[in-house]
Amino acid sequence: MAQREKRSISLPPDLAAEIEAAAAAESTTVSAWIAATARRRLRLEAGRQGIAAWEHEHGALTPEELAEGLARARALLAPETTPAAAPTRARARAKVS
Repeated sequence: MAQREKRSISLPPDLAAEIEAAAAAESTTVSAWIAATARRRLRLEAGRQGIAAWEHEHGALTPEELAEGLARARALLAPETTPAAAPTRARARAKVS
């Protein structure tokens, strides 16, 4: 079993309820959901810092480079989905576009 550190956090009641619902929807614990969400946020920040460092050295990314990077980031950061969840996600994207 992985080693864990216990933490006590305070959350607004509405946020706590949303986190509990999200964890339940993914059939996981609140602790596991928060850990995965924090890990994802840290990866995003590391990516932002990497892009800023690269642009500092090489200049701004072109629109084409940004579009390619966004597609790669979405693929890397996308949560794992089950076949049943994929059509729902596709419909949600279609409504946004």
